[in-house]
Amino acid sequence: MTTPIVRFAPSPTGRLHVGNVRTALINWLFAKGQGGQFLLRIDDTDLERSTKEYEDGLREDLTWLGLSWDDTFNQSARFEKYDAAVEALKEKGLLYACYETPEELERKRKIALSRGRPPVYDRAALNLSAEEVAAFEAEGRKPHWRFKLSGNRVEWNDLVRGPQSIDTSSVSDPILVRGDGSYLYTLPSVVDDIEYNITHVVRGEDHVTNSGAQIEIFMALGGSAPDMAHTPLLIGADGQGLSKRLGSLSINQLRAEGFEPMAIASLLAKIGTSDNVEVRESLQRLSDEFSFDKIGRAPARFDEKELHKLNAMLVADMSIDDVKTRLGGIAQLEACDNLPLFWETIRANVTTVSEAAGWADILYGDQSGIVDDEDKDFIAEALKALPETTVTEESWGELTSHLKSETGRKGRKLFMPLRKALTGQEHGPEMDRVLILMGAERARARMQAALN
Repeated sequence: MTTPIVRFAPSPTGRLHVGNVRTALINWLFAKGQGGQFLLRIDDTDLERSTKEYEDGLREDLTWLGLSWDDTFNQSARFEKYDAAVEALKEKGLLYACYETPEELERKRKIALSRGRPPVYDRAALNLSAEEVAAFEAEGRKPHWRFKLSGNRVEWNDLVRGPQSIDTSSVSDPILVRGDGSYLYTLPSVVDDIEYNITHVVRGEDHVTNSGAQIEIFMALGGSAPDMAHTPLLIGADGQGLSKRLGSLSINQLRAEGFEPMAIASLLAKIGTSDNVEVRESLQRLSDEFSFDKIGRAPARFDEKELHKLNAMLVADMSIDDVKTRLGGIAQLEACDNLPLFWETIRANVTTVSEAAGWADILYGDQSGIVDDEDKDFIAEALKALPETTVTEESWGELTSHLKSETGRKGRKLFMPLRKALTGQEHGPEMDRVLILMGAERARARMQAALN
């Protein structure tokens, strides 16, 4: 296989979301697994909607995920290249001016459909006389420019979908230049792919039909079409599209919610493939395991419950050195004199590192314990048996043994009232460590407050 050179080409008109990050990730994993290059192309030819803020944001998101690039460029700096390609296509008679308004094109589309024909552009503009063109321009109409397809069948072997073909007589000649002179995606993309020697175009399956036209444009401009890989799109766990929820699934939002980069990458790399969805420790590991042969044809299901599960697994394996900086911003932990023990105690009970703040509040904040009426005498006895000053590793065992002997309680009836009185929770970390972290004075005060 040719050493791959791939590109990820986002438009800086919004934040990156899980859908387009999955495309970036697949490109990156494929290229790096083959010792190739990953290019970042900023598709900012839409000057009105593109912003520097969004561009900076998408670069920040990719960097945070670990998807570094080998080269990068902005399409907005390359208009001269695209202008030259336009002139070359015009000289070859492959780019022609059209004067229909959007309303007229829509009318043609509806008529074709009503007559049971595909809504393919009829190439009426090719038959305009000089007088008709002059009349349109006198009206102030500005032409848009279409690429003249060959009408032949274009074939390629898709790395995901297998053998593919598009009958170019069954699709409309694509518009490459709008009436205002701005470029649509197609032409700049081909020009860039030729110049930067892109070997593989990896993108969503919604671009399959476009590929037939783009392959012909590659040939018209003297290039050779890259290999193609069209991956199934993402859907939600409910089988519905994600389009209405992409704001909440932006990488910026997921990062703010405390998800780890490798949890996101592991999920996006494995869903829709024959591999099990499991957390991986590095992008290198994901890259070593990547193969287009593993990608199925069915839509990939993005389930946020799986993301929570993978993130919790990553967090549970983190050491205190991995999280110390982030824990440093939790005010309640100023009362903790054993931060390593705190993290070791609570890490299996949180989904994100940021949730440690909740346990810090439970252990060191002004929380109230809970004592049910039937447990008040039991907790009063526990208060008597608690150490006065120092809690040791044996204190919890000694306390529960004493209470079991004095009250006859065991199992849940023995442990649950103590957990609720000390933490106000029914679930959580091992109580022997919780008691050590609280200390005798705080534990006694918590129980006393719960009884009052």
